[in-house]
Amino acid sequence: MNIFSFPGQSAFYSGKVRDVYTIGDRLVMIASDRISAFDVILPRPIPYKGQVLNQIAAYMLKATTDICPNWLESVPAPNVSIGKKCVPFKIEMVVRGNLTGHAWRTYSSGKRTLCGASMPEGMKENDFFPSPIITPSTKAEQGHDEDISPDQIIANGLATAKEWAILSEYALQLFERGKEIAAKQGLILVDTKYEFGKIGDTIYLMDEIHTPDSSRYFYADGFEERQAKGERQKQLSKEFVREWLIANNFMGKEGQTVPEMSDEWVNTISQRYIELYEKVIGEKFRPEKLSEEETRNRVIAALK
Repeated sequence: MNIFSFPGQSAFYSGKVRDVYTIGDRLVMIASDRISAFDVILPRPIPYKGQVLNQIAAYMLKATTDICPNWLESVPAPNVSIGKKCVPFKIEMVVRGNLTGHAWRTYSSGKRTLCGASMPEGMKENDFFPSPIITPSTKAEQGHDEDISPDQIIANGLATAKEWAILSEYALQLFERGKEIAAKQGLILVDTKYEFGKIGDTIYLMDEIHTPDSSRYFYADGFEERQAKGERQKQLSKEFVREWLIANNFMGKEGQTVPEMSDEWVNTISQRYIELYEKVIGEKFRPEKLSEEETRNRVIAALK
């Protein structure tokens, strides 16, 4: 849904969560309150979710500028970011510190490699890898992203060997920084994804980083005890939304319908996102709702 039109706008793209406007060599990225799971946009928006995601991403991008250049230039409104337009690599750099989610499902099926990365024998769900692994996926225009190995990335021309070396180095350093920031807040950054692009020969970090939509966090307190007892880890992510959908027989497969979302459940999700913001950033969340006119005016002023 193209809500805005800005002076000099040449393109518009609506993703699952973000609306992106191209103005010259700049992108205006608006984080909506839409929520997606299993590559499906759920029927009801989540109040303040856009603001939570946008502000966590801005905080994390500012905290990693010494590692690599990134696209962000300004945050003129609570749910709006403006930055450089890059030519994206059509890959997502997924970094995993723990054997969780897709990696665990692969591991428990008996496989010991994922996207060319090896996973040691004798691991339990949620155990730490000896060191973080990169399990890239293709960035699908439609449908699901697909696992891919570094060799396939280079063979398919998605990145050169030299570019891959830089991308993987950046991804691991960013993950290390993300873990340090999380540890200060009593959290473990479990896994996350990064997206990169180029302007000329320079590689830039793009999009959001270390947000609940792109990352999974465990609570550090009691982690070892829960592992020892084989209990589920307490986590901060949108996994609880996926779990609710699975419990209601929805996994994004053909013929399945999204379950009804009650007001109470929408409010619960909103509160969980706010809790996540406060836990990850360590600051009180200040909800801010701007009118469309005010948002537009702030964007135009920032672009000038």
